[in-house]
Order: sequence, then C-alpha cells, then structure tokens
Amino acid sequence: MSQHTLAVLVENSPGVLARVASLFSRRAYNIDSLAVGPTENPDISRMTIVLNLDGHVLDQVMAQLYKLVNVIAISEMPLASTVHRELLLVKVSDKKSSEIHAVVEKFHATIVDETEGVITVEATGETSHIAKLLAALTPFGIKELVQSGLVALERGSAALSDRTLSAQGISTLHELGTQADYQN
Repeated sequence: MSQHTLAVLVENSPGVLARVASLFSRRAYNIDSLAVGPTENPDISRMTIVLNLDGHVLDQVMAQLYKLVNVIAISEMPLASTVHRELLLVKVSDKKSSEIHAVVEKFHATIVDETEGVITVEATGETSHIAKLLAALTPFGIKELVQSGLVALERGSAALSDRTLSAQGISTLHELGTQADYQN
C-alpha cells in the first residue's frame, strides 16, 4: 500500500463532509488525514484527504467519490508536483526553557505563548519536518498537542478549480445555493 493525497472540491453545504466520510467508512478504508476548508469561491469547499491504498483501490475510491452529488472535482496530489504542509501546535513544559528555544529556532518554529510553566510552539511544514520537531520536543515533556491534517496545492500557476470547473463548463457556482442538497 502507498500513501495518496486527494484534493476534492465539494459544494459548501451541510452534510457533505458526513457523506464523504461515510463513503470511506462503508468500505472500511481508513482516512489517515482529513482537512476541510473554504476556497476562493464561497460556494466551494476543498477537502484534502490522505489515504493508504493500493492503486486499483484508489481508482475505485475516486470513482465512488465522483458519484456523490456534492463532489465537483477530484485530483490526486503527487509529492513531486505539489506543496504539502501541516500545522502543529504543541505545549511543552518550560523547565528547560533555553533548550526549548534552541530547538524551536533550529526547526524554524515559533513560540506563540509562554505562560504558567508551559511553552506553546507553532510549526508548519512537511509531515517529516513536523515529526522531527515532535521527536526533538518529546524529551521536554509534551503536555498537549494538536496537529492539522495535511493540505496541498499544485506548484506553479495551475489551479484545481480553474482546470476542473472550466472543463465541466461551470463558470460560477453562486447558483449552487439554490440547488437541492441530495443524499447518496
């Protein structure tokens, strides 16, 4: 099995996330990472889904996703042609404050809060960078952490929404709000 990152453009309407997630649940596929947020168009949201699947299973998953009414476009995001990033917020004990500051500087992270015996660190980067930072901070005592799902964009001027929406003949999706929200 190999890791695959999918960018999925969906209508920005209630229930879409649940329908997409249930598609994976019904087929017993695990989602390694899921990040959802708005796009430049307020009627469209973008999901970045990271999965560990074989190639033929990935094709089946993409075909099933396309069948969902609220799904507008899907694109695989290969590492070579995309920028992948994650966000990490982590609280560590400040008992060795100067050493923590050195680790934060080494990993180009930022201290966003330093109170009550705890230092809160923020970092963004590739998954491997975040993992190395966490490994370096673990000896200081991690109190709490939250890590976003992976997000990815194609390199260069290419835009998923431009390519897929124009191919489908959709110039603007502001009229989507008037369409019925179908369940699958």
